[in-house]
Amino acid sequence: MRLEIAGVSHSYGDLRTLDSLSLAGEAHGVLGLVGPSGCGKSTLLELICGLQDPGAGTISIGGASDGEGRLGRCAFMPQSDLLLPWYSAIDNAALALRNRGMGRRQARGTAAGLFERFGLAGFEASRPDELSGGMRQRVAFLRTLIAGKPVLALDEPFAALDAITRAEMQEWLAAALRTDPRTVVLVTHDVEEALYLCDRVAVLSARPARIVAELAAPHPRAPERDAAVTAPEFVAAREEAMRALRDGSR
Repeated sequence: MRLEIAGVSHSYGDLRTLDSLSLAGEAHGVLGLVGPSGCGKSTLLELICGLQDPGAGTISIGGASDGEGRLGRCAFMPQSDLLLPWYSAIDNAALALRNRGMGRRQARGTAAGLFERFGLAGFEASRPDELSGGMRQRVAFLRTLIAGKPVLALDEPFAALDAITRAEMQEWLAAALRTDPRTVVLVTHDVEEALYLCDRVAVLSARPARIVAELAAPHPRAPERDAAVTAPEFVAAREEAMRALRDGSR
């Protein structure tokens, strides 16, 4: 389902956050948004998901440009996993199905069928505080994916993880998206993460955010992450993105 952003600007009162942004995300493609802290990346993600409406311009997903229509097509995964501490892993994963009116037994059964694929087999009954950070993020992503929406909006999903776990989760997410492609918008402050997971990366300036560069990733979601991120063409793309970030922050 194609995403189109045309001339979008947004303000909070007198504070202008986004300035005439135009972008497109292809069906089953992964679009990355990187930029300085506080530049409006998360605000843009909320606008895409229909949680807010832009002050100017239009956003459409599969032809739907109203907030309710966009919201109905998007599953949003915030930076915090937001797992309910009194729910087991399987009940947290099945929450999106329960919210759609599915019975507990059926929702659990649907989620259980995916636990092995997501590396969670054997942890169905575990509470969130019994899971590692990476496993919590897998449960959160499974909950997002199982909602069945054609567009996934991911807001810095691995920001709270240590470097080793973060790299492992990037490789895991790449494999999950190869198996079950969706249209994805990924907000991250990590240029390397964006270039590895995304097909295209938009670099935003400091607030009010403008697009200062768009880059095509050399080998998006390659099976061997370490080989991909050390390849000369990847290193060159990372340096180009970092220059754009520095220029846009001035």
